[in-house]
Amino acid sequence: MPLTRIEVRKSRPAEEVAAIMEAVYQAQREALKVPEGDRQIRYVEHKPAYFSVPPGKTDNYTLVEITLFPGRSLEAKRNLYKSIVQRFGALGIAPSDIFIVLSEPPLDNWGLRGGIPASEVDLGFDLNV
Repeated sequence: MPLTRIEVRKSRPAEEVAAIMEAVYQAQREALKVPEGDRQIRYVEHKPAYFSVPPGKTDNYTLVEITLFPGRSLEAKRNLYKSIVQRFGALGIAPSDIFIVLSEPPLDNWGLRGGIPASEVDLGFDLNV
């Protein structure tokens, strides 16, 4: 159940936005074994004046922040990074313009299904991938 936010400073047509969101979803399915249909992805476009980018980056700079349940291996995370970068590359976003950050709050910090801690819920899928 990753919560993903993609932040950009470049305006794109709707079909490109959909392709970027789909790229992240497919990378999550592949690398993290996220269940089909588990897609909580937000695309946020900022005015360039409101989104500074590091030196040497272009207007294609893309920040991907993923909050997910803990438990995925370093190898799964590496596969996720690689897959996102490859998929974004096919969409014209250079690897040097991609920054990915993962946050893994403990299961006790997720309120699900009416406010039950995720640590007390059968999630229905394996986190140890």
